[in-house]
Amino acid sequence: MKINTSGPLKQRLISLGIMKDVTIRVLAHTAAKGTLEIKVGKMQIALRAEEARLIEVDDVA
Repeated sequence: MKINTSGPLKQRLISLGIMKDVTIRVLAHTAAKGTLEIKVGKMQIALRAEEARLIEVDDVA
C-alpha cells in the first residue's frame, strides 16, 4: 500500500518491483538473521527486517 521511507532505499525497493497494487507474498522469516524472504511477481527477494517494516501492506489472504 505504501513505502514509508524516501531517498535511495525507496528507489531500490521500487526498482525491485515493490510498489502500490503489487502482490507481495512472504515466503520465509529467519529470526536468527533478521531477514524476510518475499516474492514480488516472479522474483524472490531477501529483505532485512528493518527494511520490510517500512513497507505498508494490506492482508488479502
